[in-house]
Amino acid sequence: MTQPDISLGNWLRQRSFRTPNRRALTFEGQTWTYGQLQERVDRLAAAFKAGGVCRGDRVAFIGLNQPSFFETLFAASRVGAIFVPLNFRLTGPELDYIINDAGVHTIVADSPHRGVIDSIRAKLPCRRYLSADVDAEGWTSLAAFTGAQEPLSGAEPVGADEVAIIMYTSGTTGRPKGAMLTHGNLWWNNCMTLLTSDTLESDVTLVVAPLFHIGGLNVTTLTAFMKGAEVVLQRGFDPGRWIEDVVKYKVTTAFAVPAMLLAVSQHPAFASSDLSCMRMIICGGAPVPEPLLKLYAKRGLPINQGYGLTETAPMVTFLTSEWGEAKLGSAGRSGFFVDVALMDADGKFLKEPMARGEVVARGPNVMKGYWNKPEATAAAIDAAGWFHTGDVGYFDADGFLYICDRVKDMVITGGENVYPAEVEAVFYAHPAISEIAIIGQPDPKWGEAVVAVVVLKTGQKLTLEEMRAWGTERLARYKLPSRLEVIEAMPRNPAGKVLKFELRKRLVG
Repeated sequence: MTQPDISLGNWLRQRSFRTPNRRALTFEGQTWTYGQLQERVDRLAAAFKAGGVCRGDRVAFIGLNQPSFFETLFAASRVGAIFVPLNFRLTGPELDYIINDAGVHTIVADSPHRGVIDSIRAKLPCRRYLSADVDAEGWTSLAAFTGAQEPLSGAEPVGADEVAIIMYTSGTTGRPKGAMLTHGNLWWNNCMTLLTSDTLESDVTLVVAPLFHIGGLNVTTLTAFMKGAEVVLQRGFDPGRWIEDVVKYKVTTAFAVPAMLLAVSQHPAFASSDLSCMRMIICGGAPVPEPLLKLYAKRGLPINQGYGLTETAPMVTFLTSEWGEAKLGSAGRSGFFVDVALMDADGKFLKEPMARGEVVARGPNVMKGYWNKPEATAAAIDAAGWFHTGDVGYFDADGFLYICDRVKDMVITGGENVYPAEVEAVFYAHPAISEIAIIGQPDPKWGEAVVAVVVLKTGQKLTLEEMRAWGTERLARYKLPSRLEVIEAMPRNPAGKVLKFELRKRLVG
């Protein structure tokens, strides 16, 4: 039996064939239909092919969110190449490592990020340097590179098990690893999304998270293109502009991390703006504090929590709106085609409700492995195909998953396990606290002590004694912080996750 073409490059082609005049992408006041976007993709794909980009070559992109990101992604797929989205916040040495690790053939960069590439250019393996916007010394603009090229007439046939994207993990600990996501991984993930969250062709999804991160690229974005919905793209996140565009474009869905939703809720326009057009906000990247969930619920804005990782493309579980209130704080149930379980430190499956263990997942959306790192792949994916997430969770009696924390972030004090997310969720309700992160520090008596790192609300003050007194009725005594550090802002990675290893390095040593 002939296998269907489920490659990334074929998604857009199939959609544009069926709905060429439907709005596909809106960016800074300009809109492209599916037919127009497809033509741009096919012309760039033809230029890639004529320029020597072959099947399996790596094509990288570094820049803020913009249409040329998608054009490069889909065009690379059309010629059988592998797309490598680069984190534009990284330094030259960090990018040097990733670009060489991936063996990038062609790189596309926008104006703000050509400089960092030029600073390491002598060390890079790239054969071609393309500018996403204008010509520059040593760079050819995409427009000039494409020229009068006729659109690609026939795409390179690509198998479902071939790598579509190498997406480098955030690197919250150590060097980043390149997760190899196949065309099949992305296809099955997005089929699950369509079945689980009921994406509509009439949807308008607002995309503000960086596209080099799995949350920005593949929670609502690629699924919208598959379905024929409209993507409204912003270069980056700004809470005021987020609210403006929701109102202006009648946005129905969006992906955000908790820090984004917090910033939106604190913006002066939040209370006065009509956001009733929104039917679904999907939040991931970290557990959503309960006070934030309740705040949005009061505005009639349903937050659907999802849980996933780069390595799972990303869906593992999803909490649909029907369970939003009854299972407040849950990450939901598994996606249609994913098995999700809990394991203890000895590799034993935990079956009983409320038992905490490492979350493991197995399914067609789990990555092929880490690029050039067979040992890391073997450590992450066991012989039975289970991907070990490094996250601690538990199932309730109804089979809903709750994420407690990262295995490595757990604080063990006096033999008791303290899950930072649990403590953080409680103290988010404190009237003086805007943000909080719980970390551990070595303690000669207890093994580890609980440290609270907080960002205070404007004009507020807080002492350790006041904090402990407030928390006494809400938390067991061993979970209360024994040290308080007040800082101006939390260090975060591009996905919005607090970099606790930075806090530990800065405050604990």
